[in-house]
Amino acid sequence: MTPDEIKAALQAAFKSCDVASCPLTEMQKQILLQVVEQIPLNSNFGVLEIVNPLDELAPEELAAFLQFVKTQEQDNGNWKAQFLNDWLHDSDSGEVQFIRERYGLQWLNRLQSYHFDKYVYFEDALKLKVGDRIEISNAMWEWVQDDGPCKREWFSCVVLQVDEYSNGGDSFSNCVVRFNNGAEYEIQGIYEWNRYNWRWSQN
Repeated sequence: MTPDEIKAALQAAFKSCDVASCPLTEMQKQILLQVVEQIPLNSNFGVLEIVNPLDELAPEELAAFLQFVKTQEQDNGNWKAQFLNDWLHDSDSGEVQFIRERYGLQWLNRLQSYHFDKYVYFEDALKLKVGDRIEISNAMWEWVQDDGPCKREWFSCVVLQVDEYSNGGDSFSNCVVRFNNGAEYEIQGIYEWNRYNWRWSQN
């Protein structure tokens, strides 16, 4: 589907909501239409590709923003809550003040955890919290190979618990997740040796 076709489908959905006595507000409609406008058509494959808001930042802006997020996460803070708190109280956000001035709240609202996955050098900065949705690979419990009979598959789950352990000079984190079918699984070394076997969920 092209962005125009998606817009037409959304307009039809808006009318269906009105008929069902569940109308969307004008703000909700505008947000949905704006999201569609930011989905360019990939001419090579004829598929839609969602734009990563982080790609819109200049290199020096990206470095400053990622450092801000990393510092907030290491201090066990919620980087987005801190940023919005500054915004609400009209406080200066220091080196990331440019986000408010140049990009605005809409840019910030588009930014999701999975967008950070593209920046490999940054992947450990975002810490998992209870309630986060992630996907884990079957490589956790079975042998998979890129060119073998068992291929990598991804399974959606929700984080139930994250624990940090220290053993002498070493420290590591374990994470308990629950799959959609109710089964629970403990991932050992979630950041240390199993980082490439999970990713942030896009749903």
